Amino acid sequence: MKQDNLKAHVALFLVNVLYGAGHLLAKGVMPQFLSPPVFIFLRVSGAVLFFWVLSLFIKKIKIARADLPRFLACGLFGVALNQMFFFHGLNLSSSINSGIIMSMNPIMVAVLSFFLVKEKPSYLRSIGVLIGAIGAILLTLKGSVQAGESTLGDIFLFINAISYAFYLVLVKPLMLKYAPITVITWVFTFGLLFICLYPPTIQELVQTSFSGFPNAIYIKIAYIIVGVTFLTYLLTIYGLKFLSATVSSSYIYFQPVLVILFAFLFSYIGWSEDYTDTITLQKLGYMLLIFVGVYLTSRTSKKRQ
Repeated sequence: MKQDNLKAHVALFLVNVLYGAGHLLAKGVMPQFLSPPVFIFLRVSGAVLFFWVLSLFIKKIKIARADLPRFLACGLFGVALNQMFFFHGLNLSSSINSGIIMSMNPIMVAVLSFFLVKEKPSYLRSIGVLIGAIGAILLTLKGSVQAGESTLGDIFLFINAISYAFYLVLVKPLMLKYAPITVITWVFTFGLLFICLYPPTIQELVQTSFSGFPNAIYIKIAYIIVGVTFLTYLLTIYGLKFLSATVSSSYIYFQPVLVILFAFLFSYIGWSEDYTDTITLQKLGYMLLIFVGVYLTSRTSKKRQ
């Protein structure tokens, strides 16, 4: 059990490493090369293909009819609404803001878990969430401010975080009942259905000319499909198998830190535009608060298990 818990924590950290880089790389694709609906369609349809291929190698499990509404809800909140508001928000706002706003997700998960599944937070977990939230808020107030930021974009990103919080809470019972790959395959399949029902998706897909894309753009799109979609959802569902939704979402506190670090790295090697400002000792102190918050939340989960 201890080894499984450690693997789950490593998986959740890797998820946020992939996401941290994805915020910057996706920003470089929109809107010059792909509109948000087209980018979402490529991302989700590519992931659906990978998940169905992977599902061929596991034992088939029939989905109970009573669970279909929950699968549909997970597809709506975990894929369709989540992706729609994230890409539209990222298109309008900055990659720095997207990483920071997503760090508020654990607070939303803790509240939803209390009301939806009656998961009462322990004293240490509450302290951990509070400390991490303080670090994220202070980092937000002192984070770099770039041209092109938008209040509407930030609102979209906030709705995206709420939607993902709903998904983390709703998917937990399914993950305990079915194989993780079965859950994620059907969740993405239903999510793709909702995305295709969004009118601009097919219209803008037909109007997109892929032939003139530079090779770097194809690589960024492939990274978003394989790394930030296929691998992140697999790793997240694995983490949820051993850890609570609150603990899993707490790792999102790493995102503002990772986005800032990747912003410097990618700017230096020329993979993205310069979205950075100077990193001060004050900001490093806020990042330390985030790490302490994640540690306390994880420590509480380990004691319970």
